[in-house]
Amino acid sequence: MIEANGLSKSFKQHKRRKKSFLPPDPRERGRFFEALRDVAFRAENGTITGLLGPNGAGKTTLLRILATALRPSAGTATIDGMDIVRHPLEVRRRIGFLSGGTGLYGRLTAREMIEYFGRLHSVPAAVIRQRIAEFSRLLEMEGFLDKRNDSLSSGMKQRVSIARTLVHDPQVLIFDEPTTGLDVAAAETILAFIRRCKEQGKTVLFSTHHMHEVDRLCDCAVVLREGRLCFQGTIQEMRSRTGQTALDQAFLTLMAEGTGHAV
Repeated sequence: MIEANGLSKSFKQHKRRKKSFLPPDPRERGRFFEALRDVAFRAENGTITGLLGPNGAGKTTLLRILATALRPSAGTATIDGMDIVRHPLEVRRRIGFLSGGTGLYGRLTAREMIEYFGRLHSVPAAVIRQRIAEFSRLLEMEGFLDKRNDSLSSGMKQRVSIARTLVHDPQVLIFDEPTTGLDVAAAETILAFIRRCKEQGKTVLFSTHHMHEVDRLCDCAVVLREGRLCFQGTIQEMRSRTGQTALDQAFLTLMAEGTGHAV
């Protein structure tokens, strides 16, 4: 389970200055941009939660904090019972985190990449081989498992990235836009795999801009607007609150709340 409590994150801003021989203006020091403000939510075991929001809403910042890649400015969260601030190493053992970039070593083959991450997590060699065989079948990787990563298409690379993210069999999965830029067939394979993770009782949190993915997969949604939580609940509750049947319209209604603009 994921439980976030009052997560906030500020970044120091550095205003760009034209070339000048003058010293920096002291009034420009110490200004901060709040990427997240007091975000709290829960994602339960055996559920898929969609993280939604426009560009710049703080989704990637939130995911990176939960994955311990960033430290929150305030608040904390627990992942599978472990605090992300006090026990970051234990949290990393319990999660699979797929970031926006694939992060693959081009000179390794897909098989070697998965094996390497399995060894990093101290997974026994026999178990790694078993899981590679399973991933190869479920993610349709048989045709490129022994090809170098730098020769693979975007969809192939994303499948390798998912396999190396999950090779240690984590209970909590955090995906940052896992299907962005993929063709229909590749995206469908990944969505089917995510659905299977739910069936195994895992906790899945993933960000997406595709409302059809939310409609098909998600039990719940967490919606951010300008770094703040503006909705948390089931997909049906999202429809009921906004009075919209179509999820894209429900999302736009949530974005318009408080702005004075009607959808």
